[in-house]
Amino acid sequence: MASMLGPGSSTANIYVPEEWSEAANSIAYDSVTSPPPFSFICGAKNSGKTTFSRHLLNILLQSRYGKVAYLDTDVGQPEFTVPGFVSLTVVDKITPEEYCMFDKSENAGRIELPLIVNTPGWVKGIGYEILVDMLRYICPTHVVKINISAESKNLPGGAFWLDGDCDGMVNIIEIKSAQQDNFNRSVLVQKDASLLRDLRIMAYFRQCFPSDKPITTIKELAHALASHPPYEVPISIIKIRHLHCE
Repeated sequence: MASMLGPGSSTANIYVPEEWSEAANSIAYDSVTSPPPFSFICGAKNSGKTTFSRHLLNILLQSRYGKVAYLDTDVGQPEFTVPGFVSLTVVDKITPEEYCMFDKSENAGRIELPLIVNTPGWVKGIGYEILVDMLRYICPTHVVKINISAESKNLPGGAFWLDGDCDGMVNIIEIKSAQQDNFNRSVLVQKDASLLRDLRIMAYFRQCFPSDKPITTIKELAHALASHPPYEVPISIIKIRHLHCE
């Protein structure tokens, strides 16, 4: 049944179609308990990837998992960091106001957690090639492809990232974007990506200054940052490790 997420969720007042609920439940409840599901969410821009990822995060936390890892590769509009960064965050629970993070002092490396991978809407050209590489390296157990009405902007059908036939180890779930609710109202708002990035950058760096310091514009923030002493790191403690080489 389609639902409107309640006030106990960070995605409150967002309409969730029945198809989305079934997809999230199939990942959370129908998957084997070991290893936990690795879910890869992909699709064109403004198709609802972040909204579905949030919903799936809620469902996983409400089921048998106490913690969920969230890998955000949408560097333009990330959930947890300033724009421009890839982040891996372990989420403990969700409140109406904010995400509650897992205590980083604990050794999360020894705990098997379900993983949600949220991706950008860049699905053509180089963006498509990056997406294929990510799928091959991450090897998800579930791939959720969100399709929009413009067929030419959707990803190819099936396991498009594999050279041969799918070996059955990955569950491919195709759902439609949540275009309308029961009242025929559009629920996929066209976002001003540039404005959202500016707001998130401002909110992130605003934390460097006292709350009573008057900073209301990007220009004022730039002046404040220019006069703020930078954080210095000795070059001797920096280590570079190559993680991916052709």
